[in-house]
Order: sequence, then C-alpha cells, then structure tokens
Amino acid sequence: MGKEIERKFIAKSMDYSRLGAGKLYHQGYIPTRNGMTVRVRIAGDKGYLTLKDRVVGFSRNEFEYEIPLDDARQMLQLLCEPRQIEKIRYRIPTSQPGLVWEVDEFLGDNQGLILAEMEVPSEETLFDLPDWIEREVTGNHGYNNNALAAHPYKEWTTDEKANGPILK
Repeated sequence: MGKEIERKFIAKSMDYSRLGAGKLYHQGYIPTRNGMTVRVRIAGDKGYLTLKDRVVGFSRNEFEYEIPLDDARQMLQLLCEPRQIEKIRYRIPTSQPGLVWEVDEFLGDNQGLILAEMEVPSEETLFDLPDWIEREVTGNHGYNNNALAAHPYKEWTTDEKANGPILK
C-alpha cells in the first residue's frame, strides 16, 4: 500500500511551463458512497486505476495500478461520472532531491485554474516555494480533482475564485 502525502497550491503565473514538458491527462471518477475516491486515468498513452482513502491531515492511503489503455477508455465511458477532468500536467524538478512539482493546467470546464502539488515523504517535510506559487490550498477539498469534476471552476462564484470553493 502506498501513502500519498500531498501539499497543494494555486499557481499565479505560467513561468513553470518553460521548466518542463506537459502531458495530457483525462480522468474520471467511479461513484462511491463512503468518502473514498476511485479514479480512472489516461496519462499520455497509459491507463491507470487508482483507489484513495479519506484524507487525514495531508495524508491518505493510495493504491494505483496500471491497466490496459483500452480498459481505461471503456471505464471512462461506461463507469465514470459524465463530468470528467482534462488537464495538462507538467513535472518540474526541484533542487531538493526526490521532490518534484506536479503542475496541472486544467482544460474544459476547469480552464483558467492552475494547481501545483508537491508529494512529500512526511507532513513535516520543508521545501522551497517557487515565485510562481500564489497560495496554499491544502486541506480545501474543493480543489481535489473529483470535486472539480462535480463543481467545475467555470461554475465558481467570484467569491469562490478569490477564496476557494465552497463544497455543497
């Protein structure tokens, strides 16, 4: 079992895009009733199935498996909610060994939102923030991709865009 310990931030500029190449991601969510997340993802030419536990602090249990690309396409079409996420992900190395920024430029209904994530080995891990980071949104579950699929950025009020989404 893997453990995901993640910090999430809003990017204020696209300066990161000159630091690495982007890859197209398409992902959807299989409905659950227990607060867990079941995600189907196509990243470039690979398919993945991911199961995530509830978040405690910055951490949660995560199980991710590569699956055949055709299976991922069928699952997205047949099993996932109709509202799905499309984004371009940039992986930006840092000067700190083992730490990488994952920056998501959202497309479609979430266009205009840019989130940067840092997976860390522990909740106490310190790291430098690049100048293209605006503010931290770790802990606001409205910025989670499954929440963005259900309540996309284009539907946010002016207040939500300024202060973060309000989960309903």
